[in-house]
Amino acid sequence: MVKLKAGSRPPWVGLGAAVWVQVAAGNPFNFPLYSPTLKSVLGYSQQQLTLLGVANDIGENVGILPGIACNKLPPWVLLMIGSLFCFLGYGVIWLAVSQTVSSLPFIVLWLALCIGTNSGAWFGTAVLVTNMRNFPLSRGTVAGLLKGYAGLSAAVYTEIYAGVLYNSSEKLLLFLTLGLPAICLALMYFIRRCTPASGEDSAEHGHFLFTQATSIFLGIYLLTTTILVDVLSISYVISVSFVLVMVIFLLAPLAIPIKMTLFRDKSRTPSVSDLRGSDTEPLLVGSKREEKQAKSTPSSYVPVDQISENQEPYLHVSLSTRSLGTLEDDEELVDVDILLAEGEGAVEKKRRPKRGEDFMFREAIIKADFWLLFLVYFLGVGSGVTVLNNLAQIGTALGANDTSILLSLFSFCNFIGRLGGGAVSEYFVRLKAIPRTIWMTVSQLIMLVAHLLFASSLSGTLYAATALLGICYGVQFSIMIPTASELFGLKHFGVIYNFIGIGNPLGALIFSAGLAGYVYDKEAEKQFAEGLVTSDETCLGIVCFRLTFLVLAGVCALGSLLSVILTVRIRPVYQMLYSGGSFRIRGTSQS
Repeated sequence: MVKLKAGSRPPWVGLGAAVWVQVAAGNPFNFPLYSPTLKSVLGYSQQQLTLLGVANDIGENVGILPGIACNKLPPWVLLMIGSLFCFLGYGVIWLAVSQTVSSLPFIVLWLALCIGTNSGAWFGTAVLVTNMRNFPLSRGTVAGLLKGYAGLSAAVYTEIYAGVLYNSSEKLLLFLTLGLPAICLALMYFIRRCTPASGEDSAEHGHFLFTQATSIFLGIYLLTTTILVDVLSISYVISVSFVLVMVIFLLAPLAIPIKMTLFRDKSRTPSVSDLRGSDTEPLLVGSKREEKQAKSTPSSYVPVDQISENQEPYLHVSLSTRSLGTLEDDEELVDVDILLAEGEGAVEKKRRPKRGEDFMFREAIIKADFWLLFLVYFLGVGSGVTVLNNLAQIGTALGANDTSILLSLFSFCNFIGRLGGGAVSEYFVRLKAIPRTIWMTVSQLIMLVAHLLFASSLSGTLYAATALLGICYGVQFSIMIPTASELFGLKHFGVIYNFIGIGNPLGALIFSAGLAGYVYDKEAEKQFAEGLVTSDETCLGIVCFRLTFLVLAGVCALGSLLSVILTVRIRPVYQMLYSGGSFRIRGTSQS
């Protein structure tokens, strides 16, 4: 039996390890780094390269399988599967690029890229779902923090690629093949489920602030060093030093469990809780015993079963809350028990869950709020990813001398949006029970303005519009994730949020490939025919993207409207969940 002292060292160790796994989950962001080599070494056309980009997006965002698996398997199994996918997928691509194996069919590489990038979905689902369940009272903060590190992963890989790997695509692919699985396998022991806290922890807020602050410093550091390496001639020794400092920043969240180990809070009375999923011994029962433990144990990580029936806990004692720690229990057995109880008259027939309770996936997808959230997210990230996928061409068309600075700026602002969206929404939802989706409304209205700035091509607005769009694009991720968990519960959260996440590649396919790519190609052909450019693959001037930006502005307007409707619909749910400023989990009642 694994015993945990009262406090939170085990969940915080898991969160510190999750930072590294989340960076590993950002491996699909490496495609722009090695895609030119795929084109030159393997002789692929631009159309074939675009198809590989689609495979990259599909693998990254289609996480239905890991979403289902996270309810059936422990996190370490998901990390092992992700490591295997990473090794096999990127291993095949490395064999092709290094020409160790020649003449691999295009379809083999397409499938290999799908498999390799899908490892990110397995990694991300394992750490996100586990930590959301370990910190159910701080869902927005946890989602924003982990998704923020995912947004920074592009800059992390760029630092390694330029500073240590000599800008070699072959070495980068070898690192993805061997390095990432090694990191995740080494950390999988620490990514584990813990019994969540029974109430607010005064120290938790300070710990999250420290973690958020270190991540912001990391983002500023990566942006600064990327610009320095791009502008100045930096020696290899200095580049390696940059990478080592980056590693120290990534290790910073582990300072919290180290501090808790070295400087224990003696004001707390320790209790014993068991990790779910391990063999547990029965606890002493009896109302007096439970009442005594409830009084002697303040807001710390205690077993849900030890909360007395007379006490109104933040985590209500119900089938749902007990399942937070035992999600791997077989659902059919639970259903059989309920049916037997119904036959004996012990309980009434099971009713459908209400918003705020635990939904099964098939129950969630028939709800209007589910599809409203999907559409709002799809419209927001779809318009943002279109600009991201075409940012290099946009910069060139508008006369930017160095598009890599634009990409670095977008990446940093994307991180700020992810981190800030989670933290700001968490503050206001606790203060006034304001639904998180109001920030999707605000961010998409700002995106509308940013698209119009791009379309106007006013002098000096390129970098400002890029920064605004990057921030608001990041907000969509850190709002959608906790909102899905609050409306439909944590029990089947993995598959629900991964399904909604399909909005990202769907938006890229419709708005980026279908709209932006078509308009750009038509204008490029027109300019080439008029002799304005030397190639029919190059387009100059805002005319290349003006129609796209105007359409995307309309898309954001529609997304804002739908977000307002969703916010009004779910306001009563948030008033119920956050009454008194503290989160209360509702269970799936049998009625």
